[in-house]
Amino acid sequence: MGGWTREGYGGTGTGAITPDGCAVEVYTRLPAGDEPDVVASAVPAGASLLELGCGAGRVTHPLVERGFRVTAVDESPEMLERVRGARTVCSSIETLDLDERFDAVLLPSFLVHAGDVRVRDALLRTCRRHVADGGCVLVQREGEDWHDRVPRERRAGDALIRIASADPTDDPGVSSIRAEYVFPDGTWTQTFLSRRLSREDFERALAGAGLAVDAYLTDDRTWARALPVR
Repeated sequence: MGGWTREGYGGTGTGAITPDGCAVEVYTRLPAGDEPDVVASAVPAGASLLELGCGAGRVTHPLVERGFRVTAVDESPEMLERVRGARTVCSSIETLDLDERFDAVLLPSFLVHAGDVRVRDALLRTCRRHVADGGCVLVQREGEDWHDRVPRERRAGDALIRIASADPTDDPGVSSIRAEYVFPDGTWTQTFLSRRLSREDFERALAGAGLAVDAYLTDDRTWARALPVR
């Protein structure tokens, strides 16, 4: 396990665990879902992409294979060791300042639901700081009933991903989520904090960072494309 963890976050299982509780081994095994398709449908071919919270490259690698120029950012060096074909930057997202702009900035993995509002707002400011004037920011949101629809599970490759619980915390609107990743040869868990965001809350948070929703890219509105505003 790493030397430090974020408060309210943790993980169990063999191998390195990142500060937000993610098991590196899990993210080297999980297949990419529909994320590469969503990104490819929303940005020009060959665009320069800044992927925030890239993990072990689960989504990075398919994007590179499609011809995108990807700069992949993660705070875990153990995760970044697994990334191939992309420029990598080891940094927290909140403090990232590359002094350059990209055609598209990706904020995936439901990071916008950070339990700490200050962290969420810093994430969105990082997106705004790095998006080109004619570019866009792609944000992945939770499903609107996810805090209530527990337990639930789904298959991903040979893994069973189970959201086992979503327990209220002392902070209204924030749940402590426990996820379980069950593989034939082992089980890993992650506990993390997630803040409910209605569509109105989400759009208000974007506006605070100088961004505005241009379109929801999926029927369930879990992916949104935002544009920079002055």
